[in-house]
Amino acid sequence: MTEHGRLTSINVSPTKGTEKFRVPEAIIDANGIRGDAHAGDWHRQVSLLAQESIERFGAEAGQAFVEGEFAENLTVHGIDLTGVSVGDRIAVGRAVLEVTQIGKRCHGKGCTVFQRVGRCVMPQEGVFCRVLTPGAIRVGDAVILERRADTGEARSA
Repeated sequence: MTEHGRLTSINVSPTKGTEKFRVPEAIIDANGIRGDAHAGDWHRQVSLLAQESIERFGAEAGQAFVEGEFAENLTVHGIDLTGVSVGDRIAVGRAVLEVTQIGKRCHGKGCTVFQRVGRCVMPQEGVFCRVLTPGAIRVGDAVILERRADTGEARSA
């Protein structure tokens, strides 16, 4: 099954543990997004979060949140990322990513969203990927989710 959406925000930070800032374009190389502290030779090179997740979380929390505030690298609109599985592929601009992990442990008191609200959306709905094909990306690019055939593999956390 294939789903189509759009890239609404690219967010990077040169240092881990600091707030990400938005950029209009970026290069995804073999290690992740150039200039982002989380790029490297590991399974969580690029993180994604759906715009719909941000809006839903904000409505539930009674607060407004903006793209990048959850430390996601890529914010996408029009794709249900809550249903992705490990092994699914996501094409963004000229780059192709493979989902390696769903969710992550929240940093708790080290997370600005957790400090404001007492919880965060990334532990349940954040999507983490490794780079399969490097390429340039720009805000507004098409995002295509290609779901793998169901192998019965459980979601990873």
